[in-house]
Parts: sequence; C-alpha cells; structure tokens
Amino acid sequence: MSRIVSGISTLRQHIETLRSKPEVYRPLRCPNCKHSCLWNHGCYFRKADRHPTSAEACLNPIPIPRYLCASCRHSCSRLPSCIAPRRWYSWLLQQQALKSLLTGGSLHRSSVTHDLCRNTIRRWWRWLALSTPTFEFFLKSRYPELGRSADWQSFWLTCLSAMPLSCAMADLDHDGVDVP
Repeated sequence: MSRIVSGISTLRQHIETLRSKPEVYRPLRCPNCKHSCLWNHGCYFRKADRHPTSAEACLNPIPIPRYLCASCRHSCSRLPSCIAPRRWYSWLLQQQALKSLLTGGSLHRSSVTHDLCRNTIRRWWRWLALSTPTFEFFLKSRYPELGRSADWQSFWLTCLSAMPLSCAMADLDHDGVDVP
C-alpha cells in the first residue's frame, strides 16, 4: 500500500479533498493482511510544516485520515503528496535546499538562505546520496526521458527540472520504495 496520495500539492487542497472527496484517501487493501474492508477510523492531527507560508500557517495542525481493517484490526493512514512522511518540513523546502547544494552552493549558504539548520540539510543530502541508486532505478523505469547521468547529482538536477521532489517521492512510494 502506498502511504502517499498523489496530486494533492497544497495543504488547502488537502483540506478541501478531505471535505469533498474523502474516499480518495481510503486504501484499497489493508497494508498488513491485504483484506479489502477498511473502515474510517477518525483522524489524527499533524503539524504539516515547520516553516509554513503565512497563508498555510492557520492550517496547522491538519487532519490526517485513519482507517481500521475489519479483519486484522490494524490501523493505517495516508498522507497527501505535499507532506513528507516522517519529516517536519515540506517537500518544496527540502527541494529548494537540496537544489541549492546540487547547483554548487555551500551548506552554509543553503542553511542561511532557507533558514534551516546545517545538520538538517546535511542529513537530507546524505539520505539523497545513499538512496539515489534505488530511486534512480525506479524513476528511470517510470520516466525513461530522465536518460543517462554522469553522477547522482546530475541525475537529481535532471529529475528536479522535470518534476517536483514531491511527485518523484509519490511515484517512488507507489512503486513500493520506502521514502522518508
């Protein structure tokens, strides 16, 4: 089961989708037992972004829908593509910080520009470098136009010019790859 629902790029769009079409978030099968009967199980609230824009600040915390399997009684939830699983910062902010490093910027400059801790950006950089072989395989399988790359950094520059990081991570999640 994928944890990320594609195509929901803003917190406002997430709130509106929950209000108008909540079935978009319902998984087809339980991730634990693969049974197909999942019940609504309320929601939990999550702070979506540590650095929200002024328009999104009033939306925090946001509801994340939960589902309960009628068979095995395990619960699960799904996130919109604008929210990174297990991370406090938006995919967009991560993309901006990483792209500044990919284009030759320093860790210090990226930290100051994006108002982020250097250790946080360094952790993202290491994660991206270590995960690239797997990510590159799946993304090139899905998007052959990403072509050949001399190194992992040129691959990500090509990829991020073709699509946002949130879309790449949602596609990887749908392929069963573990993303943060």
